[in-house]
Amino acid sequence: MVYFIGAGPGDPDLITVKGQRLIEEADVVIYTGSLVNPQVLAGAKPDAELYDSAVMTLDEVVALMEQGERKQKQVVRVHTGDPSLYGAIREQMAELDHLGIAYEVIPGVSSFLAAAAALKQEYTLPGVSQTVILTRMEGRTPVPESEQIAKLAAHQATMVIFLSVGRIGQLCEQLRKGGYREDTPAAVVCKASWKEEKIVRGTLKDLAGKVQEAGIRKTALVLVGGFLGDEFEKSKLYDPGFGHEYRKEKGKS
Repeated sequence: MVYFIGAGPGDPDLITVKGQRLIEEADVVIYTGSLVNPQVLAGAKPDAELYDSAVMTLDEVVALMEQGERKQKQVVRVHTGDPSLYGAIREQMAELDHLGIAYEVIPGVSSFLAAAAALKQEYTLPGVSQTVILTRMEGRTPVPESEQIAKLAAHQATMVIFLSVGRIGQLCEQLRKGGYREDTPAAVVCKASWKEEKIVRGTLKDLAGKVQEAGIRKTALVLVGGFLGDEFEKSKLYDPGFGHEYRKEKGKS
């Protein structure tokens, strides 16, 4: 069995109990060394084989999995955050399907969730936004034409933008082009939940300059939208005048 494990955003305490247990039991650990906090692997067995996939190709990663399976070793593939987001696991799973090797995916805490926690914000504020767009700018890897930043910005939803802080000036320009006002609140969270975590707050008018001044060039999320502001409506969930299955409307029998 091969296990794909979401290691969480960085803080070693934010990996799931199941994910940590599987790492501790593993004979072979293949991890994304450029992103995964080494402390997440601290519980691995002394004789476990550790491989950093940052310098490997897909074929080399799959070969290690196949070799481990053939030797009846427990193999874990450790990805940062949750592997379903920009984790490139689909191609790995397709290869394992072809080889007839069983696998399981263990979800993890994504960095976009850790970023909200760091900012002490709620993405889906009543009266502000009930939609969260997770996306990235086009770079060396293209995005579909319908998913260009300016087109997504037209929805005026909460946006969480991965893998794009290195082009922050162009990103803010595209967001404004799509319809966000210059005074739209925005933030960058670098290495969310790590000890080195860094937060920059601003608006689409000044965020790029602040981020460049802070020296942030990678490993960061850009967050945009009214959810970062101070105006919102209270939820109906706890409204005394709003009854539901578990609570009657106040004043009604």
